[in-house]
Amino acid sequence: MAQVILESVTKQFGDVTAVNDVSLEARDKEFLVLVGPSGCGKTTTLRMVAGLDDITSGTVSIGERVVNNLSPKDRDIAMVFQSYALYPHMNVYNNMAFGLKLRKTPKQEIDRRVKEAARILGIEQLLKRKPKELSGGQRQRVALGRAIVREPAVFLMDEPLSNLDAMLRVQTRKELITLHRRLETTVIYVTHDQTEAMTMGTRIAVMNAGDLQQVDAPQTLYDFPNNTFVATFIGSPQMNMIEGDLATQDGTTVFQAPGMSVALPQRMSQIVTAANTSRVVLGIRPEHIDPANGNANGTDVKATVEVVEHMGAELYVYLQSGRENSITARFDAEQPVAPGNNVALTFDEDHLHLFSAETGKAIAHGSTVAAA
Repeated sequence: MAQVILESVTKQFGDVTAVNDVSLEARDKEFLVLVGPSGCGKTTTLRMVAGLDDITSGTVSIGERVVNNLSPKDRDIAMVFQSYALYPHMNVYNNMAFGLKLRKTPKQEIDRRVKEAARILGIEQLLKRKPKELSGGQRQRVALGRAIVREPAVFLMDEPLSNLDAMLRVQTRKELITLHRRLETTVIYVTHDQTEAMTMGTRIAVMNAGDLQQVDAPQTLYDFPNNTFVATFIGSPQMNMIEGDLATQDGTTVFQAPGMSVALPQRMSQIVTAANTSRVVLGIRPEHIDPANGNANGTDVKATVEVVEHMGAELYVYLQSGRENSITARFDAEQPVAPGNNVALTFDEDHLHLFSAETGKAIAHGSTVAAA
């Protein structure tokens, strides 16, 4: 078994807590992504798994071994960094073989592993070239190949695609997903890019300011975020967050903010009543907002179009409702909207989210009660 388990792991640099009491499991053969903004502690967490940073408190286990006191070379891991760190005087073959030579691996076995990794990565024709003769994508494949030949229990990847241009990054994402399926090895992958996390991860661990915010499958994170941070970090354009008050009108619970009134569905009203709170944050994703077109569906939101971004098949429409509330909507490309237009909007009641204005924790998602 190649699962990685962190139990109450903390890392302090002097008075600064970089990672705060994180408990997390990367399951056997899973592609687990650590995602969060710069400085959130994700790379420090990865480096503690690798043994490159000491743990202040807690335990890290790989397989059935606690590895706190083991050196990186004894942890049965291979790490791919943001920097390719290839030896410029060696050709691709020798770059990939170098670690195995240090371990005194038999020459025949080295040759087998290097050629097999090159075949998997599609770089067989590059084995005699020097790094300076390679493109950025080819250098990244060589760095991956150097890790693959180790045949480790766990791959650790620290933002390995960040040096590639946008088109090549999309292509390499696809190749990494295919590679993971083929190798059937546990992968822990660090990125700040939520799109990268959503498209690659079996599960995603969202971190912020050293704390683990939520660990779930990508779609679960998107549909049922635990708090306002996860809600706004996952998804692009990000979820709209509007602070306001709850009131009762004719037996219906209504969310009110300047320029808008949104009737909550009965199932959500019951949850809110039980939560006993009046000041909340309403969340709604851009794709769940539509022009009213005479069907308000229990919502009364008036807004003015400020900016329209044409994305080909769809429009990103940025609106202002009242004096305080900025709203982003995703409309069909055929929708006739232009800056300066006054529009009425309808919110899909099945995709409303409510969060506590005080704590940021989720209260309800559509018809589902949030975890306490």
